[in-house]
Amino acid sequence: MKWHDFNHQGTVYELSHLHPFEWHYTAEGVEGRRPERIYKFHVTFSMHCFSRDPLIGETIDCNLWYTGLKEKRLFCFDRHEYSKQLPDIIQSLGDRACWHSHHGNFFTIEVMTSKGEPVEYEVYFDVTRATRKGWLNLVIESAYVRTDDYKSTQPRKRKIRLDVIAYSRQQKKKLRPGR
Repeated sequence: MKWHDFNHQGTVYELSHLHPFEWHYTAEGVEGRRPERIYKFHVTFSMHCFSRDPLIGETIDCNLWYTGLKEKRLFCFDRHEYSKQLPDIIQSLGDRACWHSHHGNFFTIEVMTSKGEPVEYEVYFDVTRATRKGWLNLVIESAYVRTDDYKSTQPRKRKIRLDVIAYSRQQKKKLRPGR
């Protein structure tokens, strides 16, 4: 889905960086163990990458609601700013540590802001088989910085590589979740 820009108090918050795109990832082979493989992904982003649920007792400015196809959430200026990093984060997933979540999906963590400050920017995603033969869907389900309002629910981390996720999904193999 292509997201429409958000207008608030005369400022336009562009969302074109979260439009779907196609990405090819080459997983290096290991001699005698596995061949090099190329995975073709159709990448999409949910509105949870730039919006949030209201906090309990929070007073809501009615002009901050963003309406998507299936839900209505508050536009989040912080999530929007961090979301500008998402296309680059996604295209580096093959070189990043990824972990199982306890929801059957996966996540990675970006630990530095563009200003070089340490934060935990958690990016939750899933990979499914696409209807287009030989392709996979990579859906960014949510992305946000852990704060006092959004505490961590991370399970004990069990690492998994993107090529293992992609191969397993392509072959319809089950992946064991983290323990």
